[in-house]
Amino acid sequence: MFEKLTSHLKLREKTLDATWARNEVIAQNIANVDTPGYKKSSVSFEEHLESAMDSSGFKGNTTDSRHIPIGKTDVDRVNIKVTKEYKNLSTRLDGNNVDIETEMASLAKNNIRYNTLIQSVSNSYQTLKSVISGGR
Repeated sequence: MFEKLTSHLKLREKTLDATWARNEVIAQNIANVDTPGYKKSSVSFEEHLESAMDSSGFKGNTTDSRHIPIGKTDVDRVNIKVTKEYKNLSTRLDGNNVDIETEMASLAKNNIRYNTLIQSVSNSYQTLKSVISGGR
């Protein structure tokens, strides 16, 4: 029963970790906006999370740590991936592909997402606290 109550909380905490990592990556991109040859990095998490949460398909049960996972990925096993973006090789003569306006917009969007997630996690903990104390 308690696991059902906390499963959504774990998901939000994992998403919060990804949002924090994205904030660090965007800050790194902004810091290197004038570094010749620097290629911007990005975080991919939501795509992997979406495929893990997809209700279609099957998931094999692993009873041993040496078993190979089959089918859908567990939400707990979805990893945050940071990758360099080489597809847009260079937008400037110095080989740097960081666009400061795009990065600043991404940072603002990410900050809104982070603050919303923090508020959601905080509300969930307040609800759990209220349930534990008997609603008083």
